[in-house]
Amino acid sequence: MKKGIIGKKIGMTQIFDEIGNVIPVTIIEAGPCVVTQKKTAENDGYDAVQLGFMDVKEKHMTKAEIGHFAKAGVPFRKHLKEFRLEDCSALNVGDVITADTFAAGDKVDITGMTKGRGYTGAIKRWNLHKLCATHGVGPIHRQPGSMGTIDPARIFKNHKMPGQYGNEQVTVLNLKVVKIDSEKNLIAVKGAIPGAKNGIVFIRDSVKA
Repeated sequence: MKKGIIGKKIGMTQIFDEIGNVIPVTIIEAGPCVVTQKKTAENDGYDAVQLGFMDVKEKHMTKAEIGHFAKAGVPFRKHLKEFRLEDCSALNVGDVITADTFAAGDKVDITGMTKGRGYTGAIKRWNLHKLCATHGVGPIHRQPGSMGTIDPARIFKNHKMPGQYGNEQVTVLNLKVVKIDSEKNLIAVKGAIPGAKNGIVFIRDSVKA
């Protein structure tokens, strides 16, 4: 990983390229992020930097978090994320990383938490077929059907059943950066990304580009 940043999903819109083609994009408020901690191979066994994003008041912090930021000598930040960069020597505690660390045309991977949909049935959760709604079949039409056979008289693991749907970490690979607004710290990425509006996302350069 060469570069990374923490951002907030603003929403989706569309922009036009030079020849008038419509490009659906997601707008992300990326940074400014401050380096709150630097880890080295000598002390921690690996090289990485910890970034902080979004201001937060002291009354919303724990004693451990207050001590962590006091040791670094940086303002309080609400969200922290560690990035293992190939070259961390150029960054020091207190440095600020903004959206212009990326450029238009870059390929990025974006990680976020998907929308939580609560406890849902198997049809909505796994896109299973409904049961026949005619010929006297019923009264239930949205159940998954047979769970197994008499032998071995149990349900195998990993069977698609109702349960918690959403609210899981998902990474979308190889998204193209269409436009950068360095003044407002905005990044326009082609396509959709995980999460709802105002959700926190982590942006890094693509591992498969």
